[in-house]
Amino acid sequence: MLLPPCVPDQCGKDFRHSLKKPSPNYPYGYKTKKPRLVPAFTIQAMQRNTKVIPPPRCSVFDPNPPRPTLFRKCYQRGEFPVSIEFTIHGRRLAWKVPIEKLDFHHYLPMFFDGLSEGMYPYTFIVEQGINDLVQKGSYKVLPTVPQLVIPIKRALETKRPTVICHALKCIQMIVTGCDKVGEALVPYYRQILPILNLFKDRNRNLGAGIDHTTTRRENVGDLIEETLQILERYGGPDAFINIKYMIPTYESCVLN
Repeated sequence: MLLPPCVPDQCGKDFRHSLKKPSPNYPYGYKTKKPRLVPAFTIQAMQRNTKVIPPPRCSVFDPNPPRPTLFRKCYQRGEFPVSIEFTIHGRRLAWKVPIEKLDFHHYLPMFFDGLSEGMYPYTFIVEQGINDLVQKGSYKVLPTVPQLVIPIKRALETKRPTVICHALKCIQMIVTGCDKVGEALVPYYRQILPILNLFKDRNRNLGAGIDHTTTRRENVGDLIEETLQILERYGGPDAFINIKYMIPTYESCVLN
């Protein structure tokens, strides 16, 4: 190595610092090279000065974007014989046709298709409409159960807490208000219960605080537990084993 020429103007300290300077041919100097980002489970991950790219964030609880429903289109075209009536006691649905004369195979699946809606007035019309149909035409609900499974599944798959609570309340209406509907829903637990298994323990931990959603029946975890107990009570002898198969953490409210 050639030493720099010793000149009288250069002191000993400057001379020693000049020896520590890196060679101009070395591009990095004393700085370390940044690690390369490489995919996981590859040969590149075993190389030096590399960093494995972390897996993507799991979005299993993220709500799905809303989709246009057939219920909204039909309501905007005026195909439903209902209107919202404001009285001194509040809002209610005014039916233009007697409910007993309606075709439940056409209108009840349409109302259940509106469970995916999360905006007013659709939410009010759907919940109140299903309630009126169940109260005054409960004997016509049982033959329409296979047509209600897909709309219920679509509403639950939105993964929006308000929509899930809305759908669970309507499920409770038809199960408790109509004969043998709970038993008719047992073969369709594989389509309905997976989302309930996902959100069953999805409760907020507020510590010493008070969760006011429980009093308004808007807590997803509590409402799912309540719905599962109703399905077990009204589902017959095979209800519990089918619920347990889809939701292993569920404990029977009848056997215990």
